Amino acid sequence: MSEPKRDEHDAELAVPAQQLTYSSYLRVDELLALQVPRSDPAEHDETLFIVIHQVYELWFKQLLHEVDHLQRALVAGDTAGAGATFKRMLVILKVMVGQVDVIETMTPVQFASFRARLESASGFQSRQFRALELALGMREPRLLAHLQKDPVSKALADRYTTRPTVYDAFLAYLARHGVAVPSELLTRDVRAPLPESAALRAELVDIYRHRPELSGMCERLVDLDEGLQEWRYRHVKMVERTIGFKRGTGGSAGAEYLRQTLFRPLFADLWAIRAEL
Repeated sequence: MSEPKRDEHDAELAVPAQQLTYSSYLRVDELLALQVPRSDPAEHDETLFIVIHQVYELWFKQLLHEVDHLQRALVAGDTAGAGATFKRMLVILKVMVGQVDVIETMTPVQFASFRARLESASGFQSRQFRALELALGMREPRLLAHLQKDPVSKALADRYTTRPTVYDAFLAYLARHGVAVPSELLTRDVRAPLPESAALRAELVDIYRHRPELSGMCERLVDLDEGLQEWRYRHVKMVERTIGFKRGTGGSAGAEYLRQTLFRPLFADLWAIRAEL
């Protein structure tokens, strides 16, 4: 007996052999295979430690993605586009701060149960976080020297040290909107650390007093700076709470080094003018 003839409607209902699914689109199987504890037998809390830090790396990736978009918007003078991107970046930083609460559910004894397995691995080695610092303007010689130690880190560092910072894009935004930004700031060597400028501070004070349409953008930059400092603070306290004043993994100075990074604003002129307003 022959099979019944299938019409076109039946053909449309047939499921394609390679139909895209939630799992295949997000590569869930590959993603869930990436959490591989080194302790044997596996310590329960090592999985949490791995997941938290892998999620941080995903957020760093997204922040770098947003930084590129933000700089394009600022240079183009796109206030709405830049403002929306700032908002997203600030929410991401809040989520990152919230993740510290999760890792702090792990006690010092629980971390010590697998800490030796980390060997020379250290959060200081996060290429993407270092790239984020560079993109925002933290271009210290010691940081750059550290990033020259392997080809991948060097390539990433070179990408962000040879292009303008977010602050440079912000200055271009101000100039596009008629602010008398000192020419030496607009033509500076972008590989150098961000300079401070009394002449720029005078212009910023005028913006805050007379140009509310621009002062809002200044405040978003301050929000970003403060958000990064907040994450640094919570990270430092988490490390102190977990390992005290022991040296960090990989021979780093641990909490002692991290404390040195606290309360150091990226955009010094935007903070300095607070005393003049």
